[in-house]
Amino acid sequence: MADTALYHALNGLQEAIFILDGSRRILFGNTIAESIFGKFAISSDFVRTIRHPQCMEMIEQVLQGQETATDAITIENPIKTTFNVLVSRLGGEGNRVMVSMMDISERRQIEQMRSDFVANVSHELRSPLTALTGFIETLQGPAKQDASARARFLELMEREAGRMARLVSDLLSLSKFEATKRILPRDRCDIIKIVNRVKATLSEMIAREGKTVRIVFEEPELSITGDEDALVQVFQNLIENAIKYSAANSTITATISEVSNFAGMNAPAVAIVIQDRGDGIPQEHIARLTERFYRVDSDRSREKGGTGLGLAIVKHIINQHRGRLKIESETGVGSTFSVFLPKSV
Repeated sequence: MADTALYHALNGLQEAIFILDGSRRILFGNTIAESIFGKFAISSDFVRTIRHPQCMEMIEQVLQGQETATDAITIENPIKTTFNVLVSRLGGEGNRVMVSMMDISERRQIEQMRSDFVANVSHELRSPLTALTGFIETLQGPAKQDASARARFLELMEREAGRMARLVSDLLSLSKFEATKRILPRDRCDIIKIVNRVKATLSEMIAREGKTVRIVFEEPELSITGDEDALVQVFQNLIENAIKYSAANSTITATISEVSNFAGMNAPAVAIVIQDRGDGIPQEHIARLTERFYRVDSDRSREKGGTGLGLAIVKHIINQHRGRLKIESETGVGSTFSVFLPKSV
């Protein structure tokens, strides 16, 4: 009777629980354990369900008299999963132990992402700082009286300082949008006006690059519930990238239209499709383009003034608006970035 009550309680937990006898035979496994590890036979050896040396060693330590044993283990099941395992002695009759396994894969992944992010930021800031330090030392020393060298180094210093300023600005934007990702926008804004505003802002760059940006729409106005300044940032990033990476003398087209639904958005939405004619992006890179600091070509991205955070910011803003981002590309042909935003959030 006592065991029945215990087993009922263990079935309510959100972690995998096994109870084993002194020979490591399974006496009980809760519903979470079954959902993670599949069907297992009562009285079968635990090693047939989980074959991991460290886990077996912890069980043996407790069976030999130790009160508890704990460690993190990683199992291919079939997806690589990390568990925090706690083995503890059970009171009552028999030499029984309880094995508790909590999935900490997501926590580990977040910790790794945080570590990678700090390392990437350090690297991205160190490079321009090192360059600036070198230029300053040169201007204070060998090039102190050389007017032409001074002008050249000051130009390089301005470029590196601009790179740092863009990186800091993007880091602040990313932090802001991550902090407010659960706050739904409430204002009404016109997508056509926003895209035209972005085109006007980028007019100098468009002329300098010798490209053309064409905005196509049928309706005079397409309003959605959204944060206008955030959406300006989305389309400025996407159109600016299209200008940077499209072929010389080519046209970038932004088509704005209303759609009935898309990818689970069972409500009217606005589609903004930005298409360029450039080198395109190899398929193996597309899934990772919105990762922070991920670049297809690091040298080219830095040469173009990219920080590696633009598409990560785009993704966060679109998610905040409960929208979708779709990326399609063909090498040698060009790329298409499609943004779908619900008319009402």
